[in-house]
Amino acid sequence: MSPIGHNPALVPPGVGAPSPVITGDPARGPGATTGAPTRSFDEVLAQHSSSLRFSGHAIQRLQRRSIDLDQSTLQRLDQGVDRAAAKGSRESVVFVDDTAFVVSVRNRTVITAVDNAHMRDQVFTNIDSAVIA
Repeated sequence: MSPIGHNPALVPPGVGAPSPVITGDPARGPGATTGAPTRSFDEVLAQHSSSLRFSGHAIQRLQRRSIDLDQSTLQRLDQGVDRAAAKGSRESVVFVDDTAFVVSVRNRTVITAVDNAHMRDQVFTNIDSAVIA
């Protein structure tokens, strides 16, 4: 049996290729790029979360809703997913402080994130567990 290979169709756009930094240096001309590559939000997020992945949709929600993920929050989210996995959960809502993360426990992938301000009138469907981390 061969191991499952990497599927490039599941990688969000922009991952893997560094984005150039646009500068306004008049000596180099408008729109000139620097030699130092910058890292995208999802690359920084991937570095800080070793065992969890974030879907493209989740990354968009985190950015749009200005949800800050510090190391402590990521660690608590990871522990919440571990607890859900230990109980045999497949799809779970993990609450960390004022943020709800819908997670595919089997894939260890965050599907979406909802902060307290946007939680009103939200309905979480297709989940089999909830964890307060």
